[in-house]
Amino acid sequence: MPVTHALEGPLSVDVLGRQDPELAEILLGELERQSTTLQLIAAENFTSPAVLAALGSPLANKYAEGYPGARHHGGCEIVDVAERIAVERAKALFGADHANVQSHSGSSAVLAAYAALLRPGDTVLAMGLPHGGHLTHGSPANFSGRWFDFVGYGVDPESGLIDYEQMRALARTHRPKAIVCGSISYPRHIDYAAFREVADEVGAYLIADAAHPMGLVAGGAAPSPVPYADVVCATTHKVLRGPRGGMLLCGSELAERVDRAVFPFTQGGAQMHTIAAKAVAFGEAATPAFTAYAHQVVANARVLAQSLAAEGLPVTTGGTDTHLLTVDPAPLGVDGRTARGRLAAAGMVLDTCALPHPDVRGLRLGTAAVTTQGMGEAELARIAVLFATALRDESAGRHVREEVRDLTGRFPPYPG
Repeated sequence: MPVTHALEGPLSVDVLGRQDPELAEILLGELERQSTTLQLIAAENFTSPAVLAALGSPLANKYAEGYPGARHHGGCEIVDVAERIAVERAKALFGADHANVQSHSGSSAVLAAYAALLRPGDTVLAMGLPHGGHLTHGSPANFSGRWFDFVGYGVDPESGLIDYEQMRALARTHRPKAIVCGSISYPRHIDYAAFREVADEVGAYLIADAAHPMGLVAGGAAPSPVPYADVVCATTHKVLRGPRGGMLLCGSELAERVDRAVFPFTQGGAQMHTIAAKAVAFGEAATPAFTAYAHQVVANARVLAQSLAAEGLPVTTGGTDTHLLTVDPAPLGVDGRTARGRLAAAGMVLDTCALPHPDVRGLRLGTAAVTTQGMGEAELARIAVLFATALRDESAGRHVREEVRDLTGRFPPYPG
């Protein structure tokens, strides 16, 4: 559903404008950018004014190392209540025995999951980076690739679907301590039961990195990893539409290990303003309006995939089950990086991504933000036409940019 509240109260930049006009101009400039271009990055969304209000609240002043009832600082009686509310709402929303809402990001949550279950040098099976794995799934530039021995499974190069038989064979060969299921660019539902079966066969923990689909899970538009995974890692932004941050869900038997892995092992003081904003987002996600929103996100993504395919852009896996899709712009005569730049000039903001074919960069799009703005299938079909027009003819960028301005003007993220 669209955000319908005006920019007022805590969202006002009047105070900042008087104190620091240079930074106030930056905030206004970013609001203008977000309001006049199409936000098609799959990992982004527009939070509600209530979430922004919590982020800008006095809770930002409070130092609160530890957990409710066991803090290392005094004066935490009120922020303890906020964190307990966030935890209880997360547990209820996702049907989990235990929730930790302190992780500063999705990567921090994955780090904590590894710290809870693994030791340096352990073997981990995860989706390979060229096939859509995250940096925390074994990149040599990341802690994961330096501390653990990662083995990568992938997708079938023709279908683009996860090769479950390859994953099973690699698990049997390498006997990993943990298996990670999750991707930053996989547009289909993951078969968590299949991963659980393989993990049980080889005696591995199953970690679900569900940063992308977790908002759809909250809205009943995607299957939940919670019944299958030992630990679920997720972000609280993306489709979930909360503040930038992370969380972990697990069974009661791993609760203490997960909590210790977050604090004190990988983090210090909790960001209480962010935790309060997470609580707000969890509350919003438990409403019928959010359920309708999550299903509309998927409906919009499917229309976008179908419409782009009709414009001659191959869509990986032939479509999508989620909020995201990946396409190859090569048939329109441009590579991924050139396409991203051309689309940015036309007012469409998105990412490049790896495609199943070696050394090929495609485009990753998401529908979470434009759906929050209130756009539906008709608007997404039109976006596909504008998208293809900008790629086919660079000189058409100015005309497309004007159409984008008109579209965003009719669907502002923060009306008023």
